[in-house]
Amino acid sequence: MTRWLERLGLHRKELRAWASYDWANSAFATTIMGALLPIYYLSVSGTNLPEADRIAYWGYTQAVALLIIALTSPFLGAAADFLGAKKKFLAAYALIGATGSFLLFFATEGNWLFASAAFVIGNIGFASGNVFYESLLPHVARPSEIDRVSTAGYAIGYIGGGLLLAFQLAWTMWPESFGFADAAEATRWAFLSVALWWVVFTIPILRGVSEPERRLESGESAAMNPLRVGFTRVFETFAEIRQYRHLFVFLLAFWFYNDGINTIIKMAAAYGTEIGIGSSHLIGALLLVQFIGIPATFAYGALAARIGAKNGIYLALIVYTGISIFGYFMSEPWHFWVLATAIALVQGGSQALSRSLFTTMVPPSKSSEFFGFYSVSGKFGNIIGPLVFAIVADWTGGGRLAILSLVFFFVVGAVLLTQVDVEEGREAAKFAEARP
Repeated sequence: MTRWLERLGLHRKELRAWASYDWANSAFATTIMGALLPIYYLSVSGTNLPEADRIAYWGYTQAVALLIIALTSPFLGAAADFLGAKKKFLAAYALIGATGSFLLFFATEGNWLFASAAFVIGNIGFASGNVFYESLLPHVARPSEIDRVSTAGYAIGYIGGGLLLAFQLAWTMWPESFGFADAAEATRWAFLSVALWWVVFTIPILRGVSEPERRLESGESAAMNPLRVGFTRVFETFAEIRQYRHLFVFLLAFWFYNDGINTIIKMAAAYGTEIGIGSSHLIGALLLVQFIGIPATFAYGALAARIGAKNGIYLALIVYTGISIFGYFMSEPWHFWVLATAIALVQGGSQALSRSLFTTMVPPSKSSEFFGFYSVSGKFGNIIGPLVFAIVADWTGGGRLAILSLVFFFVVGAVLLTQVDVEEGREAAKFAEARP
């Protein structure tokens, strides 16, 4: 058992406690970001909107949430490093995310603005909480373990999110059997279950992972204002950007390709709804993603050990380019199932390897600050992706050309990734950590 857990990256208690947060917050990613809310938004909350505008409004909702996250993440991350309070920030944002999920229970028919506001709150909690969750990775995992531990977290997230979604799918397909009036009521209770799930399963990481030691930089004192220190640290990091050149080029590459990946995740169900694919097919295929993603993500961790994390990301970008092209021609339910399977094979692995590759180029004592930049890179990109999707959908009257436009993000991201020298980036991080 010990050897098996070691291969998975879960052989110590603190590693399992860390990975459990993926189990906790993946319920939001699976149910609210991916499967149920996009369909509910277009077919229930957005019923008073013109049909052609519903998918565009959903895209604009994504963009607003991500803009707020992108503007705050680096400064809050630096403040958490200064205070030595990564876990406290994580707990606070998990609670904010769960509150947004809870509020969605009250998003009734035609109330699209309330649904958008509740989603924005939930997404701020989800994405900002990940800054502090991921910043703990270099503190719990040794350098040789990071790829395995990161992919294990994503795989566990697939398990947790998939199990909860399976129950929720049963509720929405046979609502009367579970005491619900209809599928819409069952969906609202599914949102409530996400809030409860998130709160309960955040407890293991808060109890089982130690807070990293606080480290003050030159010229700082413990009595200083943490937000002021946060701003100062961020601007100092930008002033030292040459030292972290490869790290920042990677962030720029991630900015592009993760934009495409997350736009597919967020808009797939809404796009499928728009072109007439039934909700049972959409939710069923997204559930399939969760369970194929479990072994696929673990396998991606093993693949990275053979070909390297960077090459593993290249492979995923090739697959995503094909998904975007095929999505343009999609018309039948089985097409959506094929695309869902392809996504499942690379989604968790590509994101886990991006996280672990970035982690190896980060000074551990500044991990929250740098994961704030990581969040900004992803979230500013994620603003552009849904926004471009929404604008193209507005201009063309549908989502087909919008889904095809995502090819651009994958190609540019891959080209930029070729300019990243990972070993030089790791040496820069070691040098920065060794400085007093």
